[in-house]
Amino acid sequence: MRGEALDLESIIPKEELHRELQDLLRQYFAQNVHIERLDRRISEYCSSFIIEELDVTLDDGSTHKLILKDLSQAALMEGAGRVKPWFFYDPMREIETYRRVLVLHQLGTAICYGAVTDPQRKRHWLFLERVPPVMLWQQGDLEIWKNVARWLAGMHTFLVRETDQRESARLAHLLNYDRDFYWRWMRRAANFVCEGDKSSDRKAATAIRNLESRYEKVVERLAALPVTVIHGEFYASNVMIDTRLERLRVCPVDWEMAAIGPGKIDLAGLTSGGWTREQKDAMALAYYDALPADRLARYDRQTFLTDLEYCRLHQAVQWLGWSPCWSPPPEHAHDWLKEAVNCAETLAL
Repeated sequence: MRGEALDLESIIPKEELHRELQDLLRQYFAQNVHIERLDRRISEYCSSFIIEELDVTLDDGSTHKLILKDLSQAALMEGAGRVKPWFFYDPMREIETYRRVLVLHQLGTAICYGAVTDPQRKRHWLFLERVPPVMLWQQGDLEIWKNVARWLAGMHTFLVRETDQRESARLAHLLNYDRDFYWRWMRRAANFVCEGDKSSDRKAATAIRNLESRYEKVVERLAALPVTVIHGEFYASNVMIDTRLERLRVCPVDWEMAAIGPGKIDLAGLTSGGWTREQKDAMALAYYDALPADRLARYDRQTFLTDLEYCRLHQAVQWLGWSPCWSPPPEHAHDWLKEAVNCAETLAL
């Protein structure tokens, strides 16, 4: 389903979209507003689900730039349904993360104008602020990335209180990074890697089986890490930034994998890619130094960096276990098996 071939009217009739959005805006603004004009188009930033860009003009003359993210299973883009691991799919997770978690904290994330949820009709629409389309990966200045790392430390510090309210986490449909979660990815990775029958695949199979046999230590270490609410896929392609303001605005998008888990999982995502070890450590320590004093007292820098390496190992394993028929987008194109083996060697597993 290519963006330019989509017939938006056949997916969501404009009259219906107009009615639902107007009701949500009345609730958001607490006023009896009327939509005078509504223009829509497919977003070039669609990934798994259909995303529309909406230009809204109200009867008071104000204009608003929104996006509509259709999280319904029927709105999956072509090919996404074949590669998404469906054991974690829950269209309410991103919706409730915005409505129950992010809305409570002034973090700079996209404004949520509301959502339309109707499980019987399999309808899950999320209406958000359309933030400036500048992705972190487009920035080569290491100082910007370090500032994002500091922001991430602040986000985790604010959101750690949500983990003290397990009922809130349940209502927000958050994933849970527990022992079963870590082992599930390891077993998927081992199964997918071992499916090949070529000599190179046999070598890979040996490597992943060796790692699997020693993975209990990894799971024990990961399961013991302090947790908070995490994004789950805090990669540079999921982080929008705005450098035009006096203070850098950091706006992570696509909270489909939001979870209760170690904050260092997000930091592992941020520091992945083609950076040198020194540059990765610089970002990691910018995060570390931004943590509150009571958290810094729990572990020294070396312990922190070792914990982060365990999270990088999990990240590599998760990519290996994503799908047997999946090819990563360019920003994630990487030899994740080699990454996993290197992490294991660094940790002397």
